[in-house]
Amino acid sequence: MYAVIKTGGKQYRVQPGDVIVVEKLDGDAGSDVKFGDVLMLGGDKGVTLGAPLIDGASVLATLVETRKGEKVKIFKKIRRQGYRRTKGHRQMESVLRITGIEGAGEKAKWDGETSLLTKAEINARARGLAPRVSEETTAKPAKKAAAPKTEAAADEKPAAKKAPAKKAPAKKAAAKTDEA
Repeated sequence: MYAVIKTGGKQYRVQPGDVIVVEKLDGDAGSDVKFGDVLMLGGDKGVTLGAPLIDGASVLATLVETRKGEKVKIFKKIRRQGYRRTKGHRQMESVLRITGIEGAGEKAKWDGETSLLTKAEINARARGLAPRVSEETTAKPAKKAAAPKTEAAADEKPAAKKAPAKKAPAKKAAAKTDEA
């Protein structure tokens, strides 16, 4: 099942489990957001269009993070006049995980777990810069007791490693080719 919602003056096609980036919404990370402006629903029963909205339809989402977007540079220039101005800004945006869609007699729900990792943390992990913290690594491992040595193991000596064979010097190989 999918839906087309309207937020921030734009339209988004969403389905349960999608992650979308929209203009800034109020709320803290982990809070639930409900969109009532559903323009279209599509599913097993067919497509339902609103005129302009579908009554009783809603889309549920979880707010993952609110962050600054990509840099936008504004550069103005008038040629041959020495006029150049540079400005820029970063728009605030919210990242959402769509968790459910209801309406037109159908319901669709996402069964997965919403992770509240920020984009910065995900990028740092991808580059190997952030430590991975889990329940297994946070628990202190029990110290292993040294295994008692048996008499047979104490009598054996560790096998000696052989050095790799050396190659013949290049001078001998060159001298053989000159004689022929």
